[in-house]
Amino acid sequence: MTVYPGTHAAATPDKPALIRPATGEHVTYRELMDSSTRIANHLRELGIREGDTIAIVSDNDLRMFDVYWAAVRSGMYVTAVNYHLTPSEVNYILDDCGARAVFASGNVADAVSQAHRIEALAEPARRIAWEGPVDGFLDYDVVRDAASPAPLSSQPRGADMLYSSGTTGRPKGIRPALPGVQVDEAPDMMSSVFGQIYGFGPDTVYLSPAPLYHAAPLRYCAMTNALGGTVIVMDHFDPETALRYIGEYSVTHSQWVPTMFVRMLKLPDDVRASYDVSSLKVAIHAAAPCPAEVKRKMIDWWGPVITEYYAATEAAGVTLIGSADSLTHPGSVGRAVLGIVHICGPDGDDVPTGEVGTVYFERDEMPFTYHNDPAKTAEAQHPRHDNWATTGDLGYVDDEGFLYLTDRKAFTIISGGVNIYPQESENVFINHPAVYDVGVIGLPDDDLGERPVGFVQLMDDVDPSDQLAEELIQFAKAELASFKVPKDIRFVKDLPRTPTGKLVKGELRKQVLGV
Repeated sequence: MTVYPGTHAAATPDKPALIRPATGEHVTYRELMDSSTRIANHLRELGIREGDTIAIVSDNDLRMFDVYWAAVRSGMYVTAVNYHLTPSEVNYILDDCGARAVFASGNVADAVSQAHRIEALAEPARRIAWEGPVDGFLDYDVVRDAASPAPLSSQPRGADMLYSSGTTGRPKGIRPALPGVQVDEAPDMMSSVFGQIYGFGPDTVYLSPAPLYHAAPLRYCAMTNALGGTVIVMDHFDPETALRYIGEYSVTHSQWVPTMFVRMLKLPDDVRASYDVSSLKVAIHAAAPCPAEVKRKMIDWWGPVITEYYAATEAAGVTLIGSADSLTHPGSVGRAVLGIVHICGPDGDDVPTGEVGTVYFERDEMPFTYHNDPAKTAEAQHPRHDNWATTGDLGYVDDEGFLYLTDRKAFTIISGGVNIYPQESENVFINHPAVYDVGVIGLPDDDLGERPVGFVQLMDDVDPSDQLAEELIQFAKAELASFKVPKDIRFVKDLPRTPTGKLVKGELRKQVLGV
């Protein structure tokens, strides 16, 4: 298996490695390798070495991959930072990961406006920006063009060091061990596992509609380049534009989050029917469980190309499920392909089949640690098995070993002593034709402790009313037990979601309670 874009640069130098339709940019494999070589040499000139970390704070700019491959070819860690964070939050990550250089986009300059305060980044040559100017940063094109194009004498494989989304607390860095091999000697985990399972290779045309600072988009794009395919990078997700690109570029592989499926399904029927999606071989979705009815509709539309995996930035374990199993096991995220699934109660014991508990993956050893946070690492470990890890999800398995997620532990509502999992009612509400988006959270209740409250964003042509609120409640009660359904429906203009589609329930709660 060829697992390094340098090999493809030699074999097919003029083949597009990366395309950005919004700007018309095409980066060939020759150009990608030349730029990454120059940036690697610049970093080495600065004394940055194997095991050190560099950071990127950018919107979806193709130059991110110059920097990514410069680091991965040099045995370094590369940290992609969410540019939506405040400057102080960005500085926290830059400091926590020990960044010795930072690359940034002028389009998101506010996020790095204080980066020069970090001692390790005092030299301007360690602060480099494209789409500038950015105060205190050198111009990327000038730095790249001035750097040596000489081939690298050694290319130890580096890795990404990414941070959890922070939707339930401060972002946590996941720093894997470096493999100790040359970058062209052995495949990375993504290529050896997901590349094989999903059939990525030189003929792959991969559409990436999500922000590249997020783990899955960054890793899948890099894997596509490692295996010789072409990446189509969207600046941001738009449902109709995404459909147009699938046909225009004959996209074979793509990755989505469930909210993207919902947005595309909410398009008028004639609009959806006007786009050709027949080139798709694999449409992957992850990041959050997909409502069973949404997945069924996507399979009806796109065919049996829909596949789901359950994993996390931490790579504690992986489950997979394809279209056929999704139809016979609606709501499941599949069976384990990496690690052994355990569902455990509060005492740490395995619970019976069908009973909800915390999802753990058993591996040969603990697969991750949270950088500079041994307490958080300990929280992610099973109380009695240090090779069992969890990211805090709740779920259950059926008698065939299929895993079903019920919600995050942090989002569980305890009302009158009964556990309510908001995701269950959210999955029903979203299928109502009037609903564009929905979130359910628990709010304080003097009698019950907490009560579930539904926050609903309506389609543009729908007006809120008490009658509609009651209709939604009855719609959900037709599928769920009454105690699971919010009796209080509040209509809102929009809901706080990350650009990767995750509902930030802590922010929603803060907006409602004012704390």
